[in-house]
Amino acid sequence: MAEQPRVYIVDDDEAVRRSLSQLLEAHDFSVRSFASAVEFLAVAPSLPAGCLIVDVRMPELGGLELQQRLIERNLAFPLIVVTGHGEVPLAVQAMKSGAVDFIEKPFAPDAILASLAAACRRLPATSLGEAPGPAAGLARLSPRERQVLEGLVAGLPNKTIAYNLNISPRTVEIHRARVMDKMGARSLPELVRFALAAGVRPP
Repeated sequence: MAEQPRVYIVDDDEAVRRSLSQLLEAHDFSVRSFASAVEFLAVAPSLPAGCLIVDVRMPELGGLELQQRLIERNLAFPLIVVTGHGEVPLAVQAMKSGAVDFIEKPFAPDAILASLAAACRRLPATSLGEAPGPAAGLARLSPRERQVLEGLVAGLPNKTIAYNLNISPRTVEIHRARVMDKMGARSLPELVRFALAAGVRPP
């Protein structure tokens, strides 16, 4: 049976975090909660792929601001907005920016579970198993694969990378394919985005 995707809860209300965590863990989700958007954003680049449930109104950084920061950093977390009475226009704004759904408080368990099912369909297929986030994928690379990745981030063609590393272009191609797989990237631009998000910089 495939592992259930991870779910991250970002809400400044401890009671909401606790009740949501209990509900989702009872349905075999792997849950991690955060008391603020700032706290989540600080570790987001290193987190494994997963869905995000976020409150619209929070101190310091609200749900919409968090959504925009994630977009700016090319961090893809399918997002569900939890909103209080009278905040529906904000939730609609979030959906226009790519949120999967918005749910008004108080919410029924079935509503959260249905929204999560929709959010999970937006995750890359690999993330339903053991797909790493960018930083976790980076940690799985061998030293040579890391060198090849740095060359790709620098925009170098395979032949130049091969020359610089004193290996054949074919070997570079093999390493490149392994890097793509370990980082969970489906294209070179996506790989470069993931690498930058994980802190890789050209040598």
